[in-house]
Amino acid sequence: MNKIIFNKVEVTPSKLVCIGRNYIEHIKELNNELPSSMVFFMKANSSITDKLSIPNIDSSCHYEAEISFLIKNDEIIGVGFGLDLTLRDIQTELKNKGLPWERAKSFDASAVFSDFIEFKDDISKLGIELYINNELKQKADYSMMIHKPKDIIKEFKTFSSFEDGDILMSGTPKGVGKLIKGDVFLGKILYENEVILKQEFVVN
Repeated sequence: MNKIIFNKVEVTPSKLVCIGRNYIEHIKELNNELPSSMVFFMKANSSITDKLSIPNIDSSCHYEAEISFLIKNDEIIGVGFGLDLTLRDIQTELKNKGLPWERAKSFDASAVFSDFIEFKDDISKLGIELYINNELKQKADYSMMIHKPKDIIKEFKTFSSFEDGDILMSGTPKGVGKLIKGDVFLGKILYENEVILKQEFVVN
């Protein structure tokens, strides 16, 4: 089983719970409809990695930066930077046919994470930034989320459950794009506009 690092200790998530279409401008950039209810999908443990690699699959692979939360006892105990990798061509084809997204979202190494740090402060003061080759590509904060993390947790529990160590990926803002080999990614999590976590990834 794949693991993440939380306060320098290994944790094994059973799954990743992801919320789609949670930022208005991202919905617009992909020409999607605003959903009437929360859009959930899940990634398997085999999706977890700390390496950023282009998959050997015939499809354009896009990055999506997300504030990611570590869950215990149905509560947020930690925060990290995550990249939800998406096979965009395949996802578009599946969406057009009304089919599930797993083939485009839950492939191996499709969830790239920084280390996680303990976080018990006010999540409404969190933000995220993604730089590629020193250029700011994605920037957002809690206020821009359509559905807030605690509401997402509550809604998910109406039909499923969190195991301790599971991760909630809270959606991506506008600015998604294609992975290019050799690009240098720098992900940052901010609290009250101050960086509390950052991690660099190089696309292989």
